[in-house]
Amino acid sequence: MEYIPAYIGSYSKGILQERLEELESLLNPCTLCPRQCKSNRLVGGLGYCKAPYDLFVSSSSPHFGEEAPLVGNNGSGTIFLTHCNLKCVFCQNYDISIYGEGARCTYGKLAALMIDLQDRGCHNINLVTPTHYVPQIIKALSIAIENGLAIPLVYNTSGYDSIETIRLLDGIVDIYMPDIKFLDNDLAQRFCKAGDYPEVVRQVVCEMQRQVGDLRIDEKGIAEKGLLIRHLVMPACGADTKKIMRFIREEVSQNAFVNIMAQYHPCYRAGEFEEITGRISLKEHAEAVEYARSIGLWRASV
Repeated sequence: MEYIPAYIGSYSKGILQERLEELESLLNPCTLCPRQCKSNRLVGGLGYCKAPYDLFVSSSSPHFGEEAPLVGNNGSGTIFLTHCNLKCVFCQNYDISIYGEGARCTYGKLAALMIDLQDRGCHNINLVTPTHYVPQIIKALSIAIENGLAIPLVYNTSGYDSIETIRLLDGIVDIYMPDIKFLDNDLAQRFCKAGDYPEVVRQVVCEMQRQVGDLRIDEKGIAEKGLLIRHLVMPACGADTKKIMRFIREEVSQNAFVNIMAQYHPCYRAGEFEEITGRISLKEHAEAVEYARSIGLWRASV
């Protein structure tokens, strides 16, 4: 049976509109993310993320560099949203997330981008760094639904999300794809200026798992619904990587789909931090994967 995205049912029941009203209330002042900077974006205020009220989009295209269950044959319909609420010192998309490279995008235009990606055969709509634009995305989603959108919605995030915001997305998002960057408070503070990141991401990932469960893949190998976790292995952070894998195994799910990524390279301001100025070794990555599998995370991928 063909999968029907969760947001379609929520739209037909009026839930989408109710959630939109609740989410918009978090913009005045803005408490959409854990920074709780309380900028009034409705009247032009810019918070920590530097995002205005209006949507800004950097690019939209089928993406073939994502995980295999998202990419399939036709690609993941990736929409890169501008700005970010985390701002890691090693950010690999710093031109978009930190320098704000992108163009203003109306709700109708974002909806049209979603429909275009669906028409091009993409298997999902993959929203990259959506946290600070959630109300605007829901407005655009309603328009896209009215125009025939019917493929899974992917929430591709750093993991630094407000639990209140994530709870309001229950029944709207089909696939959550959070990073788990650190569970060490000192590392999170040093590299992300977010010492509370470990506590936040633990709570958020568990809520995502509660909403959508383990990643479900159809007979063609395409992801339909569920949680897909990413972890970027970083230099000299092996002990924290093991802590992250244990958390996933013990508190999320033994069946969790975890992408243990090896593509770290020093970007943005990483050169200012001696311990992360180099790439990781093949041994560091292999040890991380081996450890994950040794504790029972059988869906750990590379």
